[in-house]
Amino acid sequence: MNRSGWYRVWGKRAFDIALAVAGAVILLPVGLAMAALVAARLGRPVLFRQVRPGLGMQPFTLYKFRTMADALAQDGRCRSDEERLAGFGRVIRAAGLDELPEIFNVLAGDMSFVGPRPLLTEYLPLYSSEQARRHEVRPGITGWAQVNGRNALKWEDRFRMDVWYVDNQSFLLDAKILIMTARQLLSGGGASGVGRDAVPRFAGCGADGKGPGSGQGRRNGTEI
Repeated sequence: MNRSGWYRVWGKRAFDIALAVAGAVILLPVGLAMAALVAARLGRPVLFRQVRPGLGMQPFTLYKFRTMADALAQDGRCRSDEERLAGFGRVIRAAGLDELPEIFNVLAGDMSFVGPRPLLTEYLPLYSSEQARRHEVRPGITGWAQVNGRNALKWEDRFRMDVWYVDNQSFLLDAKILIMTARQLLSGGGASGVGRDAVPRFAGCGADGKGPGSGQGRRNGTEI
């Protein structure tokens, strides 16, 4: 397969910049309104920040609008993840509005609009050599796995789709994924498809990609 095509070399980045600039201008009023709503409903900080691995496994800071309340309630009780995400946060995630700040990650060159989702840095030592290939491209706001089930997928299936995207990326494929993402948003399914509230933590798997990880480990409320 020719991995030096025009789109892979410079077209994809040019497309990302053009779309990010247009999106930042058009969606600025929505972003400001979202920031005000998050501050009013969930308090500060308005943005969720977390270091994630990007292209070549290099770390970068991911930005999203905050969707979860503080872990501790005012009475000192620890809230469950379900309580922390109740109501307002679920609506934001269902509409995909929490992802808006990632446009600036795209502008900075840390992310693309389409690519494998950036996962947690703690997963890096757990990947097989094949699964680690997902880091051969910039991570995306949406991706092939995201429009085909995302959190409802087993880990090995998600990684298989990520690597398939790495080998098959093209302008037409990216356009298809963006259209599918828009359809999911308009249908109320969210940019990430099914089951976005919580996912099993990846527990690692062997070189054949069939180890534990697909449904093992504790669940958490951090959507990835």
